Amino acid sequence: MNNNKQIFPVKDITSFKYKMLNWANQFNIFAFLDTNQYEQQSSNFLCRLAAGAKREFCLSSNDPFSELEKFHREHPHWLFGHFNYPSDRIDTTGFPPVYFFEPQHLIHLLQDGVMIETAEDPQSIFQQIESTSLFFNKAIKKPVAVKARITQEEYVKSIHRIKAHIQRGDCYEMNFCQEFFADGAEVEPIALFNKLNTLSPNPFAVCYKWNDCYCLCASPERFMQKKADTVFSQPIKGTAKRDLLDEQNDRQIKLSLLQSAKDKSENVMIVDLVRNDLSKIAEEGTVKVDELFGVYTFPQLHHMISTISAKVASSKHWTSILKACFPMGSMTGAPKKKVMELTEQFEATPRGLFSGTIGYVTPESDFDFNVVIRSLFLNVSNQQLSFKAGGGITINSDPELEYAESLSKAEAINTILRSE
Repeated sequence: MNNNKQIFPVKDITSFKYKMLNWANQFNIFAFLDTNQYEQQSSNFLCRLAAGAKREFCLSSNDPFSELEKFHREHPHWLFGHFNYPSDRIDTTGFPPVYFFEPQHLIHLLQDGVMIETAEDPQSIFQQIESTSLFFNKAIKKPVAVKARITQEEYVKSIHRIKAHIQRGDCYEMNFCQEFFADGAEVEPIALFNKLNTLSPNPFAVCYKWNDCYCLCASPERFMQKKADTVFSQPIKGTAKRDLLDEQNDRQIKLSLLQSAKDKSENVMIVDLVRNDLSKIAEEGTVKVDELFGVYTFPQLHHMISTISAKVASSKHWTSILKACFPMGSMTGAPKKKVMELTEQFEATPRGLFSGTIGYVTPESDFDFNVVIRSLFLNVSNQQLSFKAGGGITINSDPELEYAESLSKAEAINTILRSE
């Protein structure tokens, strides 16, 4: 990339972050990753912005992983991008199935300043950001009328039919989602992301732009991270809505989640699936469960998270690791192949980038990718807006409670669309 690199002091980290977002929107392509300063994010940056596409990779065959490996081997620089959830159906949100780009400008917001990598003059880029407006436009230009793609009755019927497949032994668990949408949505994406990230700050938040398409992501979940020879996966299975008005009851809700037999069985099934996926690319005997049934608190919800790790040989390319494990088990179910077939059958619309992944790869082939959930998808050219939510269905699932859980996961997005 032959970039110039320089670190600049920043007086107000929060203000500079907002300026970075506004500055980035001048580009057709950008990825803004915000850790929201969570300790479990285990990253050395607060925010990371990749802006402008110096070089691009877009899906051109049915084997994107081998082509992407070739693409990165030719020029082993920073890459940012995404994988959609795999589907034979055409996604209407506009994002290509696989897309990665080498950024023109790479900006790392750190605890003590900002590092700018660019082929241009870093001082000039810093001054451009500093002079950018701190304030956002109005997020919602007119009220957004959100509709559900299916009715509650249809959702519940689908869960009964999924449970019948589980009863027959076709699968053990299946992730089932529903879509909410709005046409004629006149919104300002950057301001809307700021509202979402303020209401529901999560460790794997992303504001991602691909031409006229935006993904505003408030994800709490890591799909996979690679550091040197170690790979980590941290699936979420088990969710409870918080009581923000009663601290004592909120603690009880968290304890109940920790003790929930249903959520533990759901979680351990996905842990076993991840262990199996990692065993395909790991050095023998290195796959281990670092934490089982950890319950963590987020702004709106409590989540049960397990951590699985493995050692990989240095000869193993990062694309091979992702290929072995994608899509993530927490968004499919088990066994993966069968439930993916059932997902195509039961879900009313293709998932697209939802339950796919957004992340980055370093020149050394380390990487970090999230799970695209709690995300709002915008196509500003045709004013379409959509988001999805759901949960893992097991034999013990109560269909009405599963429907309520899907609504609780969509609550933060619904809140920002209702208010201005």
